[in-house]
Amino acid sequence: MLEEYNWAGNLRYSPEEITQPASIDEVRETVAAAAAVRTLGTRHSFNGIADTTGVLVNLEKLGGPMVLDADARTVTVNAGTRYGEVAGFLVEHGFALHNMASLPHISVGGAVATATHGSGTGNLAQAVAALELVTADGGLLRVDRSSPDFSGMVVSLGALGVVTRITLDIEPAYEVRQDVFTDLPWAAVEEHFDTITTAAYSVSIFGNFTGAAASQVWLKSRMDKEQPYAGRQDFFGAAASDVPRNPVPGMSPVNCTRQLGVPGSWSDRLSHFRLGFMPSNGDELQSEYLVDRASAVEALRALRAMSGRIAPLLLVAEIRTVAADDLWLSTSYSRDTVAFHFTWKPRQDAVEALLPELEAALAPSRARPHWGKLFTLEHPQLQQLYPRLGDFQQLARRLDPERKFVNPFLARKVLPAGLLGG
Repeated sequence: MLEEYNWAGNLRYSPEEITQPASIDEVRETVAAAAAVRTLGTRHSFNGIADTTGVLVNLEKLGGPMVLDADARTVTVNAGTRYGEVAGFLVEHGFALHNMASLPHISVGGAVATATHGSGTGNLAQAVAALELVTADGGLLRVDRSSPDFSGMVVSLGALGVVTRITLDIEPAYEVRQDVFTDLPWAAVEEHFDTITTAAYSVSIFGNFTGAAASQVWLKSRMDKEQPYAGRQDFFGAAASDVPRNPVPGMSPVNCTRQLGVPGSWSDRLSHFRLGFMPSNGDELQSEYLVDRASAVEALRALRAMSGRIAPLLLVAEIRTVAADDLWLSTSYSRDTVAFHFTWKPRQDAVEALLPELEAALAPSRARPHWGKLFTLEHPQLQQLYPRLGDFQQLARRLDPERKFVNPFLARKVLPAGLLGG
């Protein structure tokens, strides 16, 4: 029997059946026959977004090769493929992705559907050039950037069908060096926020919002681009680390990607953690809120003001930037954003009690929560944060009139019952 819990162990799924189809035809037969369906990725979500009382379709065993089109600069993969596996394939052929998330363990389909991101450049969904999905009646729909409503179909939350194949933009391979600095003064972060967060191709600031300084800042610099701060011993008052580090206090750096400024493949530097090791710290919870970049310093000050409430529940927080996109339900839709990520201790009741206070503090910055992590905002608040949510609701009704893909999470937050006559 397949594992019924999510990666963190804080959620037990409630399906009547979990299937692992080996072909797209099997996916089509399963979807057509089921009354309720959701797609299960690598289980790295912390809420009920993937759950169902019907059939959970796990795509890890879906057959079919990765297909490289060097002329078009694309790669087509199964949605259940992990990013680390895509990276290994591309490296062999001299190509790269524009970005990677902190964990290379997550599936392409799950990351894309929830607008999961790395840092600095656009989120992972921005690279989607085409996708294939099984619709509610078992039909197979292929769409690309020329298709109507494509921008509404990429970050879909699994509400439009079971995405089986995804085509991603690629580029020539490049190398990255990773430099880590410690004790970055919060005063410097506030005063020089734009300069600090654009100091490299990818920048991550780690800490718990208390004290005078952030604990670490990671700079990932592309070797084929300008590297103004690579190799320096001082970074806005932070000191260059002379040993490898893990961003989570007390955790070994052995599972982290290589640091100390040693250049290496993009595939082994853009992620924080290595594919061959247990990612991060499995005994944890996560939340994340993305705010308008223009409001980032205001949001940081609000979080620091309540650090006494946050820090006792926190393993580590991370601050990153994400470029704007045109994907309707992307957390970076129509605006450059700054992501405030919280890796919590496994104290779910206490964390969930704190989240409304945290969300209220970030409300002036119009914070959008990561779809796959813990948050308490419901449909009325989310409707104010996503200008195209109404268009997405109409799209979902057209593709799934019987609400086969709507679970309780979506019914509360995105597609309420009775909406548009559904």
